[in-house]
Amino acid sequence: MPLTPLDIHNKEFTRGFRGYDEDDVNEFLDQVIKDYENVIREKNELFSKVNELEERLEHFSNIEETLNKSILVAQESAEEVRRNAKKESQLIIKEAEKNADRIINDALNKSRKIELEIEELKKQASVYRMRFKMLIEAQLEMLHNDDWDTVIDAEEKQSEEEVETDRQRQLD
Repeated sequence: MPLTPLDIHNKEFTRGFRGYDEDDVNEFLDQVIKDYENVIREKNELFSKVNELEERLEHFSNIEETLNKSILVAQESAEEVRRNAKKESQLIIKEAEKNADRIINDALNKSRKIELEIEELKKQASVYRMRFKMLIEAQLEMLHNDDWDTVIDAEEKQSEEEVETDRQRQLD
């Protein structure tokens, strides 16, 4: 068992014939007691400080462990978000490709329909032109026909007769 300051203080030495000076020994023992008390006090303070630091170390170790777990969770979450974003972007691309294909197909169908309509209009225009040409030719032929002279003469004759009839009525 280690010595305590009290043990040192209470220590009695046997006296011998020409022994040490009692006052010097007591003075030295008092100094040893003070130094020993200081060493014990410092030891206790250091022990307390070590305990406190161990508690803080344990606290910081717990914090470190929690932070490491949080970092792992954050990394896993980030990876999950990245995977989900990649899947979503692939779905968006596929949807956009489908829409693009649909738009292209619709445009091609409309283009074909318009081409058919243009062909139909060209045919109708050709038929209309041919009929109009035939009508004009028939009208020109009628103009060159001598029957017009007969019609004009008959009209003039009828006009003259009407004028004469009107005079007769006025005279009557």
